This record gives sequence, C-alpha cells and structure tokens, in this order.
Amino acid sequence: MYCRIWLITGISSGLGKALAESVMAKDDFVIGTFRKQSQVDEFNKKHAKSGYGLLLDITDQKGIEEHIEMVISKFGRIDILVNNAGIGFAGAVEETSMDEVRIVFNPNFFGTLKMTQAVLPYMRKEKKGHIVQISSHGGIKAFAGFGIYNASKFALEGLSEALAQEVLPLGIHVSIVEPGPFRTKFAGEGLRFAKNKMDDYAETAGVFRSKLKAVNGLQEGDPVKASTAIINHVDSKNPTLRLPLGKVAVRTIRMKLENVISDLEINRKIAENVVY
Repeated sequence: MYCRIWLITGISSGLGKALAESVMAKDDFVIGTFRKQSQVDEFNKKHAKSGYGLLLDITDQKGIEEHIEMVISKFGRIDILVNNAGIGFAGAVEETSMDEVRIVFNPNFFGTLKMTQAVLPYMRKEKKGHIVQISSHGGIKAFAGFGIYNASKFALEGLSEALAQEVLPLGIHVSIVEPGPFRTKFAGEGLRFAKNKMDDYAETAGVFRSKLKAVNGLQEGDPVKASTAIINHVDSKNPTLRLPLGKVAVRTIRMKLENVISDLEINRKIAENVVY
C-alpha cells in the first residue's frame, strides 16, 4: 500500500492536530510543524512510525528553506502540503497598528507563501502533488472587526486561485479550504486583539469581538469531521478549487456571492457604458 507523505504546518492544536491524527489513522505519514521543542519531542515519541515533528516558525523564511531541504533529503518527497498555521486577529481597521497588521500577515500570508514556494520545486520535479491552503469563510466575506484577518485570507485566496491555474498543467492541485466557526482554539488563545480600542467602533468591531469570545468552544464545526472532509477532497479525482466547511460558511459565502451579483446587476449598464 502506497504511503503518502503529508507536510502539515501548525499541528499542535485545532484543525491541524485533528487533520494530522486523521491522516496517520489512514496509514499515511505526517510531517508536522510545531513552535515548541517540547511539542516536537512529545509528538516524535508518540508517533515514531507514523509521523515526524519539526520545530519551525513559518515566519522564519530561511528556516523554511532549510527544513524543506532536510525533509526532502530525509523522506524523498512531499505529496501533500497543508498550509494550516496562522493566527486570528480582531479589531477595527482604524484601531489596528501597522505592527499588528504585520504580525497577522507574516504567518497568514507571507509564511504560507514561502512554504508554498519552497515545496513547489520538488512537486514540479515529480509532476504531481497537492497544496491545501487553509483559508476561512472570512477569506470570501469580510466582517466588521475582522478586517485585517479578512485581508490576510483574501490575499491568500487570490494567490491560491492564480497558483491553481499555474500548476495544474504541471500535475499539481491546489485547494482552498474555507471553514466557518469550528471548535478549535482559534477564538480562544489563538486569537489576538487590537491593543487600541475606540468608542466609536463599540457597536461594530466591539460587538464582533464580544461575539467571538462568547462562542469560544461552542462553535458548530467538528475538527475531526472537517479533517475527514479534507482527506476525502484530496483523494477525489477532480478536487474543486474551494472547499467550504460548515453550515455558517455556506450561508456567509452564499450571502457574499448574492451581494456581488446584486451590485453587478445594479451597476451593469454604468459599467458597460464606460468603454470605447
């Protein structure tokens, strides 16, 4: 039986951890990244035959290059890359400092981009592979109080949509996973907030911030079921570009599409009259 090698970033908790465990349960091999050496040691001790833990911060671009080279040298290939590591952030756009914006974009976009670029040469050589980008329903529809996080995921979606067109002729698939709210640590210890709070945004960004805190641990999404859905998606013969996960994700993405179509139809004549 052919054993595929998955490289999954950020498997210490949440969806990344659930996915890694589900992949190993199906007798595939997981190379997973952690940010603490104690987590690496524990994982390697527990999963000596089915997995391999790496100490890697995906904001370290040089570290990414070195670790990918090591992985290829040690294991020979990477069949599936899952860019899961990232952080959540809540705060009104005006409340957010540029330093805070960079903290969000470094893992959510730049680190994910670098991981993708580092793995692609080896997938191109093999003329096969699958890159799974863990985005969000917030990568399609923005929410007041979530603008910076939305922007990081919108950027990832645009990158991945173009990438999919570039690499499909080379035998490589790209999938964008768009989860809604799931029972992970995203809305708990995995969520950061803008340090600056302005009273004028109390009824928009402030309400959103409070809602996130209130639903922590009560979200509809089951990470184990999501993991199964992702694995089945990768296994499918013709995987779609996007994979929404959860009833909330379906509703919010549909709402966004309906709003875009409405704006398009309202302004269609104006748009068509500005040419030539």
